[in-house]
Amino acid sequence: MSTPDRPDTGNNKPDNVIDLFSRKPLSELANAPFIRLSPEFDGLEMLYSNKTHPGKYFALKILCWGLRDSGEVVGLVPWMTDIVPCTDIEDPLEGQFEGYYDPGIDEIFFDPPEHKIIELETSASYYQYHCTNPEEVLQEIPDNIGTHAVLASKLPNTLMLTEVISWQLLCDGRILAMLVDAGRSQKTPVLPGDDCLYSAQDHPDFRYFFQHTIANKLKQQDPEALAAIAALVEKT
Repeated sequence: MSTPDRPDTGNNKPDNVIDLFSRKPLSELANAPFIRLSPEFDGLEMLYSNKTHPGKYFALKILCWGLRDSGEVVGLVPWMTDIVPCTDIEDPLEGQFEGYYDPGIDEIFFDPPEHKIIELETSASYYQYHCTNPEEVLQEIPDNIGTHAVLASKLPNTLMLTEVISWQLLCDGRILAMLVDAGRSQKTPVLPGDDCLYSAQDHPDFRYFFQHTIANKLKQQDPEALAAIAALVEKT
């Protein structure tokens, strides 16, 4: 697969570059908090590359689209230790954003889909939620791409793999992956908003996020996947 030239995403813009409409630096707009999420249900993906495999591109399913307080809309993916905007992935070794991808029509694009922009702007305008606490939950969406969290275990050389049930958007703009506390779970299925859920990022044993393809390889004891995660955890 080849991609067209990737446009400047604005991540490296100097602070003296001002947005025409908001009159704010582009760097400030890019760091504005998220105020609304919209799950990706049509299988759109993020394309990325790295220096380890020159000339090759990899695809990662997009979890959702996020609307920033600045008005910017961007795709979001679980990446390493957090959920991040696709356009922020700019590490030549770990991965570099190359564009969005629609596998259904084999099309590469760089701007968020118009229907997602309209959905996010409309819903944000409708709800207009006013926070009284930065840790209030603005929104909670289900995980629909099979994300798993890797946690360190109390046993030596052992890791725990657990499914992410949902993602919470807090008033301060943070997006948290919610896992099941088995000791508190009293009903099935566990749904977004259940009391037995806790945040992966706030857990001291949390290490990484993986989508279902890698998670399944780990469950099947795939040697290459096990070696890769062992290297990551050792580096951490």
